[in-house]
Amino acid sequence: MNTDYTQWDDLIFDKLHRWTTAAIKMLPNLAVAALVVVAFFLLARLVKMLVYKFVLKISHTPALSGLFANMISVLVTLIGLFVALDVLKLEKAVSSLLAGAGIIGLALGFAFQDLTANFISGIFITFRRPFEVGHQIETNGFTGNVEEIQLRSTMIRTLDGLHVIIPNKEIFQKPIINHSLTPERRAEVTFNVPVANESSMEIKRLITAALKDVDNLSPNREPAVYFTNIDGTNLKVTVSSWIINEDVRNFENTKNEIIMKITSVLKDSKLI
Repeated sequence: MNTDYTQWDDLIFDKLHRWTTAAIKMLPNLAVAALVVVAFFLLARLVKMLVYKFVLKISHTPALSGLFANMISVLVTLIGLFVALDVLKLEKAVSSLLAGAGIIGLALGFAFQDLTANFISGIFITFRRPFEVGHQIETNGFTGNVEEIQLRSTMIRTLDGLHVIIPNKEIFQKPIINHSLTPERRAEVTFNVPVANESSMEIKRLITAALKDVDNLSPNREPAVYFTNIDGTNLKVTVSSWIINEDVRNFENTKNEIIMKITSVLKDSKLI
């Protein structure tokens, strides 16, 4: 029995001696690895601050700037950890970590395809800036004012007062009409008048005079009256006007006023 205990004691002390010797030999590498981790940690904080300021200057979006800054900071920190592991001669651990990260990233990519697509679309929208908060846009069958642009979705308030949240992927992949970037918009009104009642020049004069009192017409473009066809005894008339396009409601109200003015002058002249 004493012999067995002696063998176990020798084995334990031998193992402890080897571990202690290996640890002492590793002390310089441990010190270097610790310095590497600290250096990369400080570098990550500096890079995070610089990236945040740079992206904010381009995108004017604090959320996106913070996201990019955090991503770069994490990347720099991970690089520091991998370098530290390499200093400690733990190449196999580095390879295993990289392989595991790749598998996890692939699995997450498949699991969150829609979320990732909306997220990436939000980044493109933020940088391309086809619209901004406060702009009136028309997309995906909705028309309204942009109230919030997030990385995953955009919220607009429709002309009916409804809040609509649209995924950024849907906005990015479909046409967008930005009324706030369109200072003037053309409205056309088409109607028929009897040919025999008045001369074409008189009809043109009456309509042009009637539209002079319409508000919100472009001061740089006069309304144009065209005679586009003759249908039996009727003359087809098209009136083209440029309206100041502050928002859709202003456009619709002005077009309605144009129609009412034309209807009134035609009735007064017994043309309809």
